[in-house]
Amino acid sequence: METAAINTPLGIAQIIGDTNGIAKISVIDEGEVSTEIPTVLQEAVTQLSDYFQGNRTHFDFKLNPKGTEFQQKVWQALLEIPFGKTCSYMDLSKKLGDVKAIRAVASANGKNPLWIVVPCHRVIGTDGSLTGYAGGLWRKKWLLEHESPSGQQTLF
Repeated sequence: METAAINTPLGIAQIIGDTNGIAKISVIDEGEVSTEIPTVLQEAVTQLSDYFQGNRTHFDFKLNPKGTEFQQKVWQALLEIPFGKTCSYMDLSKKLGDVKAIRAVASANGKNPLWIVVPCHRVIGTDGSLTGYAGGLWRKKWLLEHESPSGQQTLF
């Protein structure tokens, strides 16, 4: 696995992957920024930079996250939430076919290894509140505002 770290407005993004795809993207508050980007990570770095500059609304580099079958199913559903939109944990549970699985869906959402790219930040509380976010609620708020400059969030 190759690793790179880049500056973003929200901290340092650590990107890990290989020829099979990007396995993990996370954010940290402090650390060393990479002076050289491994070839297998260059497209992810470019696309993340484009996103933060406001020039990208979706990602199309190869993903290879590690997780259970259920987690993979939840992460796939997250990829279907359109840029600039949000949904609730309940909406996501319904989409996956089991409203009783809301806690399991929330747990899988919290274990998403691909920060920003698999947009777990677009999942909010049923009442519209910004609930739980591994990167901190201030980052979730920033991301939602970045994706919806008008400040209007709508459920799909």
